[in-house]
Amino acid sequence: MTAPLLLLRNADVYAPEPLGRRHLLLGGGKVLWMGGSGPGLPEALGVETIDLEGARLLPGFIDGHVHASGGGGEAGFASRVPAPLLSRYTSAGVTTVIGLLGTDDVSRGTSELLSHVYALREQGLGAWAYCGGYHIPPTTLTGSVRGDIVFSDALIGVGEVAISDHRSSQPTLDDVLRLASEAHVAGLMTGKAGIVHLHLGDGPRGLELVRQALDTSELPPRVFQPTHVNRRKALFEEALALAKRGCHVDITAFPVEEGEDAWPADEALVRYLDSGAPAERVSISSDAGGCLPCFDAHGRVCGMDVGHSGALLETLNALLARGLPLERVLPAFTSNVADLLRLPGKGRIRAGMDADLLALDANGAAGHVWLGGIAHLRAGEVVRRGMFER
Repeated sequence: MTAPLLLLRNADVYAPEPLGRRHLLLGGGKVLWMGGSGPGLPEALGVETIDLEGARLLPGFIDGHVHASGGGGEAGFASRVPAPLLSRYTSAGVTTVIGLLGTDDVSRGTSELLSHVYALREQGLGAWAYCGGYHIPPTTLTGSVRGDIVFSDALIGVGEVAISDHRSSQPTLDDVLRLASEAHVAGLMTGKAGIVHLHLGDGPRGLELVRQALDTSELPPRVFQPTHVNRRKALFEEALALAKRGCHVDITAFPVEEGEDAWPADEALVRYLDSGAPAERVSISSDAGGCLPCFDAHGRVCGMDVGHSGALLETLNALLARGLPLERVLPAFTSNVADLLRLPGKGRIRAGMDADLLALDANGAAGHVWLGGIAHLRAGEVVRRGMFER
């Protein structure tokens, strides 16, 4: 579908830096123009106009950790989580996702994940993926991580590879280095991110393997991106130290009970930004579509929740309620992710960038969402759904 010409008037733009009141012309999927005074456009162009009346306009969120084909499976086949549908993302202000496999990389594979990614693309969402899953050797299309990243345009790295977790393959340092070298070289060959997205469990070894990899190899730190780093407070301190060495760390917006040995995503981001670690090396993702299990002492599932992309907007609003400036925290949801993952056109609002935009309403909820300049959410109502959504 071709995006019509659309003029957004009186937007309070955070690009993610604050630009103040601006007007934007969208067309052909892009932001064509942005300025402080309305352009004189001939009526013959048939430009639709929406007055945002000072609403905050943000780049659409990039959710960098999504089980696009569904997650789960730790408690039998009935515990496999269904794939999230299109409007589950868009109604939460998410305009780009990075899909991955988790514990179940046997009954689910890279080919199935890619079909969901391409389906989301056909419906207007920005979508990429990682090959592999929790385990080593990784599940691939071509027989190698390097081949997958080189020959599939949608595959940008490998993940989520599990370490410090009883569900992992108990990888050795050599295993991790071999995987990281494959991803890194493929990234060099293609201009893609070429990273290893690392799932961190509750194990006491924490980020030891990543520290060893940095100490004993020539691989650049940016190749390693640990996620779920806020699941234990001591693990989070390890992640801060790695960020200062050059790694990018990912905070998960999962629920945290009072008294739990974990940091909620908003608290984790505040602590990160106050630590002196580089502000551009942190992101927040949702684990949408993935199960959030708890285990007993024998490793059996004793409870389960499911991640959802709405956790990103909930976290953003929690940060704003604490008094943090929007421009300070917004990069963790937008530009930081786009820069690490080398996603062209994403994560910022400026002329020439993709018209993936989120306008917040007065209560901080998603009011309007555009994907490539096409409305998917209007005044809080979903106006475009996936093929099998009612």
